[in-house]
Amino acid sequence: ATTARYGVAMASTRQVPIVDYLRIGARPYLRATECGHCGARYFDRRNACAKCGKADFVNARVSNRGALRSFSIVHRAAPGIPVPYVSALVETDDGTTVRSNLVDCPADPEHVTLGMKVRLATYVSGTDDAGTECVAFGYRPV
Repeated sequence: ATTARYGVAMASTRQVPIVDYLRIGARPYLRATECGHCGARYFDRRNACAKCGKADFVNARVSNRGALRSFSIVHRAAPGIPVPYVSALVETDDGTTVRSNLVDCPADPEHVTLGMKVRLATYVSGTDDAGTECVAFGYRPV
């Protein structure tokens, strides 16, 4: 397949999401598993809801917009991980809590504040030997 960029035909690059609950493409979003009884949301597989114990689940699209509820500026990480970076908890506009990193923002208290508005962002985090790109997500300030 090919796509056009600036009027020039280019070969499409295969992309895969870094996690199963990330939907990539023109309008990326996160998809949670939602308890059909109490509405609790999870990003991992569940046999039963941790909140109410029921076992009926549906897929739910998570809002791309939210607010920063908690964060930590990380200064030490495994070799090869650039520091500092901002590890964050985002509460989306629909009430879902998402653990992620804050991206496209300096990792310092002058630029990162509780309550700041953020929006889902995707980016290529690596490419394998076959040229397949791994797409990750984070949240950027609005």
